[in-house]
Amino acid sequence: MVACSHSQHHARAPGPEHPLVAVLALIAIVAAIVLIVAARFAVHGATDLQAVLLEEELPASAQSPEERDLEAAVTANRFAAGLLH
Repeated sequence: MVACSHSQHHARAPGPEHPLVAVLALIAIVAAIVLIVAARFAVHGATDLQAVLLEEELPASAQSPEERDLEAAVTANRFAAGLLH
């Protein structure tokens, strides 16, 4: 008795991706983007985005000292990581 050798074992070559899998992957990607945007609005709101889109500066009174400190820290970290525009 001889076990299956490589010459006897004929594995199928991988075929093309099924279209249903591709469609499901696209739906999953779009759903992830929508959830991320919804979470961003739930956490941060839309005031800062409106100010950017309208090219207006937020009044200093709109941010608490903690928010200003956090903004400064985030900006410093982005600069240190090379992520600044």
